[in-house]
Amino acid sequence: MSSIKQFQVTFDCAEPERVARFWCEVLGYVVPPPPKGFDSWDDLNRSLPPEERDAWCACVDPTGVGPRLFFQRVPEGRVVKNRVHLDVRSAVGLVGEERVAALEAEGARLIALGAERVQLLTADEENESCLAMRDVEGNEFCLD
Repeated sequence: MSSIKQFQVTFDCAEPERVARFWCEVLGYVVPPPPKGFDSWDDLNRSLPPEERDAWCACVDPTGVGPRLFFQRVPEGRVVKNRVHLDVRSAVGLVGEERVAALEAEGARLIALGAERVQLLTADEENESCLAMRDVEGNEFCLD
């Protein structure tokens, strides 16, 4: 039996490059270099049939630790709540007011990038506070 060591998270979206660049800013990821034989992603796009241009984009953790994120264009928009979402660990180890302040500060940074604040979920007996948000195409994620 093999053990999986790597995985990627795939997002369906309308504008793959826009969403990928948003997540690059959120996570400190980068768009990888274009494939061999192409000087840029634009060169690759120009080589494709029109219906395949700008159909996908990816971003990677420059340290190689985090999973690759892949964004693929789909014709339909998002109509229901995500079945899976990312939790962005932005206040690890913090509690109480210090945690909420860190969440709100990171939330403000992401709003400036196009994210939407949904709701602060305050701490209870089992969980610390987290901030529910949406990315530039409305996909839910949490700052925790």
